[in-house]
Amino acid sequence: MKELSVYPVVHKQAVAWGDMDAFGHVNNVQYYRYMESARIAYLMALNIFEQDILTVVASSQCKYLSPVFYPDVLHVGARIEELRNSAFRMHYVLWSETQQQMIATGEAVMVCVDKETSGKLNIPELIRQKIIQLERSAGHDLISN
Repeated sequence: MKELSVYPVVHKQAVAWGDMDAFGHVNNVQYYRYMESARIAYLMALNIFEQDILTVVASSQCKYLSPVFYPDVLHVGARIEELRNSAFRMHYVLWSETQQQMIATGEAVMVCVDKETSGKLNIPELIRQKIIQLERSAGHDLISN
């Protein structure tokens, strides 16, 4: 689980029986839900939901490395790899307790928008600084990247 040490937020996710599909493994859509849960945990650590902004997913992708089966517990690491003016790029790693290995990776680009107008906004300076501090807590320096 050393791979997770560089992720400031790690969400623990139990695999439910209903997460599996007709082929007997976790359905691909569930991976996006697992990453979403880790993303929400990260955003909660920033207190972003108390701000006058929303974040929306502009793009997302997942690379499946190994199938997952019930029962299992996944550890989903979330970190921000890149800060832009009005967006940030998050990276995820999904690690299986049963398999003792990484089973998927993913990314998402999140855009900040105004709660009232839905127009794109720059990342507020307070949130930008909280992101930088949170990433530093895991040894990741966004400023020098």
